[in-house]
Amino acid sequence: MESLCSVLLPTTVKFSYPNLTSTATVASFSIKNVASGQRRAAATVKSSENPAKTISPAQPANPVSSSKSTSTAASLPPKKVLVPIGFGTEEMEAVIMVDVLRRAGADVIVASVEPQLQIEASCGTKLVADTSISSCSDQIFDLVALPGGMPGSVRLRDCEVLQKITRQQAEARRLYGAICAAPAVTLLPWGLLRRKQTTCHPAFFDKLPTFWAVKSNIQVSGVLTTSRGPGTCFVFALCLVEQLFGESVAKEIGELLLVGPADDESRKEEFNKVEWSFDHIPRILIPVANGSEEIEVVTIVDILRRAKVDITVASVEKSVQILASQGTKIIADKLIGVAAKSTYDLIILPGGNGGAERLSKSRILKSLLKEQELAGRIYGAVCSSSGILLKQGLLKGKKATAHPSIASKPTDELVNNTKVVIDGNLITSRGLATVAEFALAIVSKLYGHARARSVAEGLVYEYPKT
Repeated sequence: MESLCSVLLPTTVKFSYPNLTSTATVASFSIKNVASGQRRAAATVKSSENPAKTISPAQPANPVSSSKSTSTAASLPPKKVLVPIGFGTEEMEAVIMVDVLRRAGADVIVASVEPQLQIEASCGTKLVADTSISSCSDQIFDLVALPGGMPGSVRLRDCEVLQKITRQQAEARRLYGAICAAPAVTLLPWGLLRRKQTTCHPAFFDKLPTFWAVKSNIQVSGVLTTSRGPGTCFVFALCLVEQLFGESVAKEIGELLLVGPADDESRKEEFNKVEWSFDHIPRILIPVANGSEEIEVVTIVDILRRAKVDITVASVEKSVQILASQGTKIIADKLIGVAAKSTYDLIILPGGNGGAERLSKSRILKSLLKEQELAGRIYGAVCSSSGILLKQGLLKGKKATAHPSIASKPTDELVNNTKVVIDGNLITSRGLATVAEFALAIVSKLYGHARARSVAEGLVYEYPKT
């Protein structure tokens, strides 16, 4: 039997791209060039609540197309995107949009609608914007994309500068979009949903005009794209990528994110089952570093805090502020040296190649992980951070999974085609688009399936009934 040491090695992976999907629907996107040189965007969505919706509006001309030569595409200016944030913005939605759009090559500006750049998001994550919204008032954007969350959507709604920017965007027939509460709470009062089929989070659905409300996970209506919540944000962001850059780019990014059909792989497999039960609120440590993958950090923190778990985000850097892999600025709760004074029921390592490398160099973290194993407490990793556990001998005799880019060949110990693998007190996941399943698996182990399903419903994330 080959050990994990022989398979968790860097390798080039060629993906077979699956259909773009959200976690709650199967969605297919097709944007074709038409004779006028413009683009036609169609979003077809299957939903258990509503039949598929297909809207085919004209889009701005001269998109970056895969049919163009590399030199021609390189000569075009980058697509410019505005993502505004405020107190109470839903962190998963903001971060997933920014991460995905930057991977596609967009110049994404994260702008605060508050007097300061640092904001605390809806589930407690502290984010730092790139600039103030006031500095964006005279700029032209190819896309303005509003994250949801409460009271974040209200803070966006009450920002006059943002309202002016978004109104001008709509009047100029340039792309704009909103997710979760933002369509109903922000765009509707601004009058930007008129005569447009729209969707939003189920909790705000009754606020939408009845005739134009659509119960689908994503809806394209002219230059407006709307979606339902954190659990549909990957497909929302990929739809925006396709409208900006074309189908081939969206497919490529979807492969990198590990977005695939719900039935393409199993949700989780568990070996050597043990109970994870405590007589207190579980305490979880999430160490972060420059280069950590922001989708993974924020998704784990967001979902576990929704489940009322006590989360500590600790920086292994000299500062509590870290710069994540796609440029998102995150403020940790404390430094690792301070965090190490406490004991944790579970330690989770986020991925990101640069971040994993820096985490692996932290002597304090390595000591904590060793103590965690010796004490029989729970530990886990997602994406490339499985390599950290491997180097410390913490995967010995364990079943695990990892990001495809670091798994070179099959082995009995490495479980493929599974989003999450649990072996006793170890939990691992492939990363990125599988990390919501990872966090919900932790919730299920700590509190039971019913709690995990309740959290998933709030995310608009499809989760099994039993």
